Amino acid sequence: MAGQARGGAPSLWRMVQRPPAGSIPDTPGSYQFKDADGRIIYVGKAKSLRSRLSNYFQDPRHLHSRTRQMVETADSVEWIQVANEVDALMLEYTLIQRHKPRFNVRYTDDKSYPFLCVTTSDDWPRAMVMRGRRKKDNRYFGPYGQAYAIRETLDLLLRTFPIRTCSDVKFRRHEKLGKPCLLFHIEKCAAPCVGEIEREAYAELVDELLSFLDGDTDEVVARLESDMAAAARSLEYELAARHRDRLNSVRKAIEKQQMVFARNEDTDIIGLVDDELEAAVQVFYVRKGRVMGRRGFVVDKAEDLDRSELVSRVLERLYFDDNPVGSPKEVLVPSLPNQPDLYEEWLTEQRGSKVSIRVPMRGDKRVLQRTVTENATAAFARHRLKRMSDHNSRARALNELQEYLSLPDAPLRIECYDMSHIQGTDYVGSMVVMEDGLPKKSQYRHFRIRSVAGNDDFAAMEEVLTRRLTNYLHQRQKPIDERDGRFSYPPQLLLVDGGKGQLGVAVRVLTALGLADEIPVASLAKQFEEVYLPGRSAPVELPRQGEGLYLLQRIRDESHRFAIAYHRQLRDKRAVASSLDGIAGLGPVRKSRLIREFGGVNAVKRADLATLKKLPWLPDDVGENVHNTFHAAAPPRD
Repeated sequence: MAGQARGGAPSLWRMVQRPPAGSIPDTPGSYQFKDADGRIIYVGKAKSLRSRLSNYFQDPRHLHSRTRQMVETADSVEWIQVANEVDALMLEYTLIQRHKPRFNVRYTDDKSYPFLCVTTSDDWPRAMVMRGRRKKDNRYFGPYGQAYAIRETLDLLLRTFPIRTCSDVKFRRHEKLGKPCLLFHIEKCAAPCVGEIEREAYAELVDELLSFLDGDTDEVVARLESDMAAAARSLEYELAARHRDRLNSVRKAIEKQQMVFARNEDTDIIGLVDDELEAAVQVFYVRKGRVMGRRGFVVDKAEDLDRSELVSRVLERLYFDDNPVGSPKEVLVPSLPNQPDLYEEWLTEQRGSKVSIRVPMRGDKRVLQRTVTENATAAFARHRLKRMSDHNSRARALNELQEYLSLPDAPLRIECYDMSHIQGTDYVGSMVVMEDGLPKKSQYRHFRIRSVAGNDDFAAMEEVLTRRLTNYLHQRQKPIDERDGRFSYPPQLLLVDGGKGQLGVAVRVLTALGLADEIPVASLAKQFEEVYLPGRSAPVELPRQGEGLYLLQRIRDESHRFAIAYHRQLRDKRAVASSLDGIAGLGPVRKSRLIREFGGVNAVKRADLATLKKLPWLPDDVGENVHNTFHAAAPPRD
């Protein structure tokens, strides 16, 4: 990594100083602009670091407004050299994901899309419709626009591929009972829980389902038609009717997958519409000629992007993430990205075979991309209506707080603190953060109170604030590169939950640490939602229906919720420890698995000895120890 340049202003504008001549290498790499607190505010990549960075140090009047704002905010610039452009691309994305710089584009999925998941990592794979985080070892199909559509499709497919859909807890319960559930009796599950199907046969069912979902439907249809005909020839009409019903279910599922291209087409079609501030993106995933899923998200163009650069960012978003339906042979885009050869090389490396990126000019692919773009246009219209309201209300809230609380700047970073306990036990504090009027959950912190005995919220608040602000002072003294980021940035408004008493505690801590002139502080009393400031006996009269007071209430309620959640976690942990700890042979791993399998501590207490001994992973003597702990030992026989 090469050096850095620090702040200085050769003109009327304050902007980061240009590095010394010849110090920037003429090689590929990634560069990072940082603010005075050492926070990365922008990450970029370049084929030549020297050529690219020189563009930032021209007359500020010639820069785009957003670029000018970035270099005015920056205090230093650093860079990392890499071997080639693909490595620069990957390094840039990694740094953006890790640091989330404020001047890089941001992505917002317009909804949490459902996927059809087959848990191939399980001993007995399960099919389910799910949202959220995905595990690498499982297979995913989608995302789909509506959950009900994929549920209907899965219900149809289970008649032909009867793999389990039950939870692990339900599977183990029926395994212990030795009786299958209702799904087995209506022929929608092969009942692996009770050994109704061999492992090899079950694996074949799973493979056939995966192949069908991948788009290889002809083989399944041909097999079912052949089985139905064979059963009819053998005069097994009931069996033939079952094959007929399964065939009809498969055909209905196939009809739900729209055929748009020739059978061998694996293509992703990207449509986008944008204005100066944002862009809406829609993607259709086509596999084996059928639309297998779709996805949409919004790009917040925090940096100056032309259409080619925007397409580049969209490609990075789509294919650096885990693409649930696999990499395509072809990506259709509205405009070519800048350096299209670089992106084709990168996608080819991911797929393991040639991937092309092109703009469709005519034919079915052009028509389908027009449809995708129409979807993006409709999504963008909906988003702008919602975003206009959200953005305007946040801006009004921050401006109101600056005005009524006499703050030097709009409080872009607000920290709020609250305490939680029951009669002085499991005393905890919480710190929640809002940046730009939105929760910054990665910055939330819990505190276990160490020095306070009994019920004393003032002393507990003093401990929490002292620890947090002392950490800030400690981090501030370190070189920028050595700061860990947890408490590196001061709040522009420190809010405590309570009245004048808690405000006095906060002022006392800030004064003791020499931060009273640097960090503004206020308190929000619960009873009448009154806001108190230092040096004023009467509360500040914020508009009762205003956005500013509403924002303070939201962050206060969030800090209260966060503190209570942590308090309950500690209380529950202590309750569990008092019940199950100390049992011979029952360590942390076995204890956690026991609670998980039975569904709670009380269920473990009620379990009889025979049930405990049925667990294959729990030694019999440990099962006896657990049972004897919660049940009176049987009297010895004469």
